[in-house]
Amino acid sequence: MSAAVRALLLAAAITVAPLIAAAVQPDEILPDPDQEARARAITRELRCVVCQSESLDESNAEIARDLRLMVRERIVAGDDDAEVLDYVVDRYGEYVLFRPRFSLGNAALWLSGPAFLLLGGGLALAFIRRRARAPAPERAPLSPAEQARLEELLDD
Repeated sequence: MSAAVRALLLAAAITVAPLIAAAVQPDEILPDPDQEARARAITRELRCVVCQSESLDESNAEIARDLRLMVRERIVAGDDDAEVLDYVVDRYGEYVLFRPRFSLGNAALWLSGPAFLLLGGGLALAFIRRRARAPAPERAPLSPAEQARLEELLDD
């Protein structure tokens, strides 16, 4: 690989890396690597309430920082992952979960996609079957003038 290509790749990596890197600040990181790994896994599953399309781990919003610190406090207090998630959901609602839980309240949302897929497939199948059973349209025979014109065109 030429030096110019390497320099270009390095410049691209340096430019893009801050955009990809997590927003976790050094003062937020827990001293225990196992606890920090758990905190990172949990904050990747939680949505920033301001950014909406970023996880807490990626968001630079002030509320995201507060939530990351709250998650770490709960982990240090001895909560397991499910208890930490329940704690956050109790305060901010199920909206903060990137993967909402299946419950009776949101069963219609979970099941509507497959239901519409089955309904659409059934309608398409019925349409195709009805179309296959329909008789072919009858064609009227050519009039003598049309027959003469056709033969004239075919002779050319």
